[in-house]
Amino acid sequence: MPPRHWIAELHRRSQSSTRPGRAATHRPPGSVGCVYHSWVWPGDGRPLARQAVVCGWRSSFELLRSAGMLTIFVVSDATGKTAERVVRSALVQFEGAETTIVRRGGIRSPDQIAEVVTEAAARPSLILHTLVADDLRRCILGLSRQHGVDSMDLMGPILDRLATNLHRTPREMPGLFKQRGEARLREVEAVEFAFRHDDGQRVEDLARAEVVLVGASRTMKTPTMLYLAYRGWFAANIPLLPDIPIPEPLRVFPSARVFCLLQTPNRLLELRHARASYLELPEEGYATLASVRRDLSYTQHLARELGWHTVDATGKSVEEVAQEIVTLLPPLPVANLRPATSKAAGRAGVRRSRRSP
Repeated sequence: MPPRHWIAELHRRSQSSTRPGRAATHRPPGSVGCVYHSWVWPGDGRPLARQAVVCGWRSSFELLRSAGMLTIFVVSDATGKTAERVVRSALVQFEGAETTIVRRGGIRSPDQIAEVVTEAAARPSLILHTLVADDLRRCILGLSRQHGVDSMDLMGPILDRLATNLHRTPREMPGLFKQRGEARLREVEAVEFAFRHDDGQRVEDLARAEVVLVGASRTMKTPTMLYLAYRGWFAANIPLLPDIPIPEPLRVFPSARVFCLLQTPNRLLELRHARASYLELPEEGYATLASVRRDLSYTQHLARELGWHTVDATGKSVEEVAQEIVTLLPPLPVANLRPATSKAAGRAGVRRSRRSP
């Protein structure tokens, strides 16, 4: 490329309308103040086309690029934040380079890609994209070549190599990483909710629950509740005792979402014996067959009276009990879907993706 003072002189001469020796000139669209023309030095007739092209439309890009003035378009079908961090990490290796990063997220159609490529073509640009859909990657590659814009696929080679080694085909669904993060956030919130509403705590807040487990002592209420919480359900549990009236929030809670857990009398007696022995508790009134039968009879009576589901947990794992509960749960009304405490999860507008145990 010619020295900078050549460029300045050619640019100055291109603005003169009286100097002899200038041939036809024009300003192509997208030029940055330079004139594309054919020059002949007065007197010797030696052409200077090669040097004059420096002032033309395309070489004005090279002029800006050589000075380190580059716009980097980060294109993603999700947020593009991860790709932007990668780009910034790489840019620190180029001290003094004047670059601008433009992030374009949510790109999921050919029309959106065309808009980005057109914008990039108007200045010295590099397009770095992380599109998971193969058709969109081919679209941006074709349009970039058509408009003369340099582009690089950051996602495609990774997907191809993983597909080869995993012997599986990628789903090519945009936004899955973000959705999974939001689902994970929901699960954390559900676990926190479960711990706050274990063993009859905070019954005044029971309306926020999606499922309530009730039953006599040692009927697997807490482990089942926590398992449901780890799968993303907002669950609570309330013990039922014959001598203590049930709380009013439980009485008015939708019966289709209340599950009364049961055990056979003999199995429940074994569980209570083990607990009384471990905690050194007196067995009278708690770990006797009479007390077990009384408690089970009371919980079954309430379940019939209030229309609750009953689930026999005898000999079943926590996973099996949870699966039976989830199968019986009715769909949640849209009006009951609470916003997440996180702004990111609140924008999702979707519930947990891991609902089934």
